[in-house]
Amino acid sequence: MILVLRALGVGDLATAVPALRALRAAHPGRQLVLAAPAWLAPLVDLAGGVDRLLDTPDLDALRPGPAPGLAVNLHGRGPRSHRALAGLRPGRLLAFASPEAGFADGPAWDEDEHEVDRWCRLLAWYGIPADRSDLALRRPPATGAPAGATVLHPGSKVPAKRWPADRFAALARRLTDEGHRVVLTGTADERNLAIRVAAAAGLPPDAVLAGRTGLGELAALVAAARLVVSGDTGVAHLATGYATPSVVLFGPVPPARWGPPPDRPRHRVIWAGGRDWPSWDGVGSHPSLMALGVDEVSAAVDEVERVVRDSGAVAA
Repeated sequence: MILVLRALGVGDLATAVPALRALRAAHPGRQLVLAAPAWLAPLVDLAGGVDRLLDTPDLDALRPGPAPGLAVNLHGRGPRSHRALAGLRPGRLLAFASPEAGFADGPAWDEDEHEVDRWCRLLAWYGIPADRSDLALRRPPATGAPAGATVLHPGSKVPAKRWPADRFAALARRLTDEGHRVVLTGTADERNLAIRVAAAAGLPPDAVLAGRTGLGELAALVAAARLVVSGDTGVAHLATGYATPSVVLFGPVPPARWGPPPDRPRHRVIWAGGRDWPSWDGVGSHPSLMALGVDEVSAAVDEVERVVRDSGAVAA
């Protein structure tokens, strides 16, 4: 058995897809078990290559059982994650070097590395080639989600990564006037935020899908969408996985670490980072997001849609 530790969220799992597929290709006859939270199961199925999901909401949930022949740490640099896997007594552990965990094997960690490249490099160090461009997700079955909608995702579990709600509302009004069918997504905890954005934009109540879609339904919505506009969050990674045109607004974390591949013209990144923000008090949206105006984001939407038209493809 191969046990892979990864994924506390959608973006974590989506960026590990090339590494998971590389492990599957390198060990076609062995059972591949992914230790990740159970709520990610719909996306695990769409990523493919995983035989079984072991519900692991956090590192403390890993408990000794049948020792895996191979354990792979796609979770972090250690030492906690290394120690958690070592406690399972695997035949071999693949991980980044971690002196704190007493693990001298593996390559050195690079804090500035893109998350996709990080795990591909780890496997390559152990002689397992991985294709960083292998990010495509399987298209989910039809769920009744509206096709051809423009998805705006104003929330984020990290408040600093949220573009201001009034600007999302202004963008929603503008896109609606231009003929887009705008819907608002988010978690159940973000439903009130989405309702406020919808009310300010003059959208009907049924445009608020936040809290009403499971992960599989959200994937289906994004896969069939005309466009996605979001912050640096899981929905942006779904758009990359389905080649759905997207505009992603980055704030405190640079896109060089978590952004869509730069060689894909259907995706645009907007970031005002790379500066010092001495006046920020740590509350609310990061100043790098406050620096992004509606006109700038709207222009990026127009640019992405022009790319789609020029390519002869249909955005939806």
